[in-house]
Parts: sequence; structure tokens; C-alpha cells
Amino acid sequence: MLFPGDSDTTSPDVAWSYGDFAMFRRWPARTEGFELDEMDGFGGERPWSDVSTALELLLDHPDDAGPDFPPSQCAAMLPRLQQIAAQTHDGAGGPDVARHLDDVRRLVVVLRLCAEKGVECVFG
Repeated sequence: MLFPGDSDTTSPDVAWSYGDFAMFRRWPARTEGFELDEMDGFGGERPWSDVSTALELLLDHPDDAGPDFPPSQCAAMLPRLQQIAAQTHDGAGGPDVARHLDDVRRLVVVLRLCAEKGVECVFG
């Protein structure tokens, strides 16, 4: 679950099971031009220094623990995630694409709130 560290229990959040989070991250990685499975830490040997993406902190984040996202990193990821979220879904790719777009849009709301309030995005 990703949520603003603002102590407001009504703040938006986005949550996945471990499997869904893994599946979700594969999709933005593809939009960035690489397969997550080929990356170091995900079964492959390709180092993260071989790719350039503002989404690295999200894509290379541990599944079950790890650092929270500081407000500056939330702001840095927002433009690319907003571009991805702006995509339209014409039915190609099936329901998974629609679900991933919805997940990205919910994540944008959370990260925008964190950046605006100057609070960490808590990974919990």
C-alpha cells in the first residue's frame, strides 16, 4: 500500500497484493522500454544503470518493505506517471491494461498529494 504520510486516514491510497504489485510494475517498465524481468533484482542481470527512467525508485522498490518516497521523488515521478495515465484504452491488451491505467491514475493522485503537502509517500 502506498499512502501519504500525513496522518490523515481519509487520504487516498493505492494498494496491491504482492503479485499484483509485481504485475503492475512490469507494465510501466515496458512503457519505459525495458522488461522488468531482465533487470538485476528481478531475475535478470541487466544493471539499473543501463536504463534511464524517472520511475526507477518505484520500479526497483522491494515488494514488502523498503524506503518511503520523499516528497521530491514523488514530484519527480509525477510527470512521467501523468503521461502514462493520460493514455486512452481502446480495449487492446484486454482488461489488464484498463486496470493498470486505473492503478497509475490512483498512484498519481497519491503522489501529487504527497508532493503538494510535502510529506513522504509511505510504502506500507
